[in-house]
Amino acid sequence: RRSSDLRKASGGSVPLGLLLLFYDPDDARPRSALSLSHCGRERIFNNQNNEFEEQTMSRFESDFLGQREISDDCYYGVQPSRAVDNFHITEMPMSQEPYFVIAFAYVKKAAALANKELGTIPANVADALVWACDQIIEGKYHDQFVTDWLQGGAGTSTNMNTNEVICNLAAEHLGSVKGDYKLVSPNDHANFGQSTNDTYPTSLHLALLLRSRVLLKAVEDLVGAFYNKAEEFKGVLKMGRTHLQDAVPMTLGQEFHGWGFTINDELKVIREAQEHLKVVNLGATAIGTCVTAHPDYPALAVKKLAEITGIDFKNSEDLIAATSDCGAYVALSSAIKSLAVKLTKVCNDIRLLASGPRCGLSEINLPQLQPGSSIMPGKVNPVIPEVTNQSCFLAIGLDTTVMLAASAGQLELNVMEPVITFALFTSMRVLSNACNALRTKCVDGITANAKRTEQMVMNSCGIVTLLKPHLGYFVCSQMAHECYHTGKSLHQVVVEERKLLTQEEWDKTFNLENLIAPKFVQ
Repeated sequence: RRSSDLRKASGGSVPLGLLLLFYDPDDARPRSALSLSHCGRERIFNNQNNEFEEQTMSRFESDFLGQREISDDCYYGVQPSRAVDNFHITEMPMSQEPYFVIAFAYVKKAAALANKELGTIPANVADALVWACDQIIEGKYHDQFVTDWLQGGAGTSTNMNTNEVICNLAAEHLGSVKGDYKLVSPNDHANFGQSTNDTYPTSLHLALLLRSRVLLKAVEDLVGAFYNKAEEFKGVLKMGRTHLQDAVPMTLGQEFHGWGFTINDELKVIREAQEHLKVVNLGATAIGTCVTAHPDYPALAVKKLAEITGIDFKNSEDLIAATSDCGAYVALSSAIKSLAVKLTKVCNDIRLLASGPRCGLSEINLPQLQPGSSIMPGKVNPVIPEVTNQSCFLAIGLDTTVMLAASAGQLELNVMEPVITFALFTSMRVLSNACNALRTKCVDGITANAKRTEQMVMNSCGIVTLLKPHLGYFVCSQMAHECYHTGKSLHQVVVEERKLLTQEEWDKTFNLENLIAPKFVQ
């Protein structure tokens, strides 16, 4: 029988790629023999060439705006297809952030489990939806999430992208084909008792928690690297500086420990911001009134989400407030910005101390990673601290984006959440990578120029501060002024010329232990 007759007889449910063995009525020979369907392509045997040929297959899907042709290898359907045409903005699909895709699947799984328990959707459909969500959680089919990060509609395109993918997976799991939305509906089953306005932000909260854990790990590892170097350099004497001028002695280990400690402070700030993300609005539906949802759905859905993720999610006490509020995003973005500010300062310090190698401070040596100039032979630049600085500048700028978008909410909804999503994921991904690069390609390989730093300390006028308890501020100021203008060392002025200290007293005051941790003298 002809394929058209076969499809007609089956009510159109059999795709063209199946059972296409038919004969030309005017020719006893098979005109087209058995065809095989895979990933939207139909392999048809050509008798003349005596080989299989691939032909693209497609299906037609409709919404209330009309019909569109969808390639049959696509698990998404008509609405994401429109979104791909409409929102070609960042040229980056949401699948670039796997945690966001996985988080959406978790939310849809929790919804299906709750609706099954409440009897609001058929049990077999709910089970198929749960199975489909598990496939996505395991990392499969992520390439089917195609909507651009930036989109109008407050994330509706992304929500429907998720609904259609899991429905088409569920349909196939139930023995049907993609596009059979009478069996498994994106709106009436996958999205039952839901709205983009509660599923998108809830998914975003979960995804940000997952992504921020990656950032925390990168920061923790970087802090550990600084502490390791602090131990390694604990005996390296150097000059501390304020206003970029000589101050008082310290150790290089103390400086590295200070860098690690100041960055470690930001771990607490990020963890505090994470707590805000555990309050969601699942079941709030359109504006927080829970319209279309079963009365027990909000509490049950968030309970299911907490159970399957292991995260203690809870719904806000005021779902109307939560549906338009973006405070959790502002808190997280602020924490990220604070980390970026600290990292910027530390990288600036590293670049200063490594300046040289002959005509700068040259207190530390950074790993040499690549040639630094197309014109100056042999030049090597501090490329990792530089790229970390740039990553921090980007995160600081994206915090402004989050602030503006969060303030742009109107009445019962903030439609700017997609740009907040893009900004936060970009910031965390970039800073995580930057922290890892700074640790592995820079901090771990730093060495100290200990002899140079000690010489700089003993030749500095700044060590006169240790004599202030003995000789007073005025006398010490005079000697420092003399050293500065004559180029004499402090030892020469104090011991040899003014004889204010004996050599024994000098040695007792300016030994390594006292320079590093000066004893109080009254």
